[in-house]
Amino acid sequence: MTTTTSPRVLEHPTRDQIRLEEVLHALSDAVRLRIVRDMAREDTELSCSYFDLPVTKSTTTHHFRVLRESGVIRQMYRGTTKLNCLRRSDLDALFPGLLDSVLAAAGAQAGREGEEGTA
Repeated sequence: MTTTTSPRVLEHPTRDQIRLEEVLHALSDAVRLRIVRDMAREDTELSCSYFDLPVTKSTTTHHFRVLRESGVIRQMYRGTTKLNCLRRSDLDALFPGLLDSVLAAAGAQAGREGEEGTA
């Protein structure tokens, strides 16, 4: 992990520090997978408040931290807003096809379960 020099700078693993097992763990949770699907669909930086999740604010914070610490997303502050973006280029370089496969499978599953919107 990189070293934090300010409370406004969040720690992220470098590309070389991203581990497959941590990425798979992060993507194994339904709420985190929903966040990643939304981020992939929108393909832009999104604030935490963009996501309408069926969990408490503290649990939402936990899910974003797991995604950040695993290297799936990058979080940064812009003013008082925390923005999130998918680290697609890092994940595609390290694990070619993994993210697309997971997103396609999640979309197919959502379709079977009658959820709206797919990645």
